[in-house]
Amino acid sequence: MSQFGFNRLGLSISALFILALLMYVPTWMEEQPESQGSSENGALKPAYKAKNLTTTLYNQEGELNHKVFAESMEHYDQLGFVLFQQPKYTLYTENATSPWVVTAQEGTLYNNDLIQLENQVVIENQTSDDFVKSLSTEYIQINLDTKQMTSDQVVEIQGTQYVILSNGFNANLRTQEYELLDHVQTTYSPSN
Repeated sequence: MSQFGFNRLGLSISALFILALLMYVPTWMEEQPESQGSSENGALKPAYKAKNLTTTLYNQEGELNHKVFAESMEHYDQLGFVLFQQPKYTLYTENATSPWVVTAQEGTLYNNDLIQLENQVVIENQTSDDFVKSLSTEYIQINLDTKQMTSDQVVEIQGTQYVILSNGFNANLRTQEYELLDHVQTTYSPSN
C-alpha cells in the first residue's frame, strides 16, 4: 500500500508541476517578443531632441559650408538621420557673401550630407544680380557637399524678368547650371 500511496503522491506532485509549468509558459512566451519589440522601438526613439537650434558647418579648408536653423530637431543615431521641423538652411558656395537660403516645413538630413526637404520648399538666392532669384517646390533633395539639387516635383523658377515652370529639375548652385526635366511653361516679362 505504501507503493500505491507513493505513486499517488508522485502523480499529484507531477500534476501540480505540469499545471504550474502550463500556467507560466504563456507568460514566458509573451516576454520574449516584448524584449524584441523594445529594442526595435529604441531605434524609433530619438537619441536627443533640440528646440530653436542653429548649427554651423565648415568644409575641410575651413570655409563656411552651410548653416542650419530649425524650430525643432530629433536625432536618430541607430537609423542614421536627423529630422527637422521648420528648417532654414543657408548654403554657401565659393563666395561666402552670397549664400542661398532654403526654407521648408520639414527636412531630413542623412549621415552622407544628403538632405531631403518637403512641403513649401523655397530656395532664395541672396545675390541680387544672378540669373535665378528663387525656386519653389514641394520636394527637393540637396547634396550639401556638392551643392547639387534635384526634384521630381513641379518647380517654379523665378528671375527678374521671367518665371519658368517645370516638372522636375537638376541644379548645381556652384556652377549655376539648371536642367529642366519636363519644361512646362516660360513667361517672359521684360521691364520697360
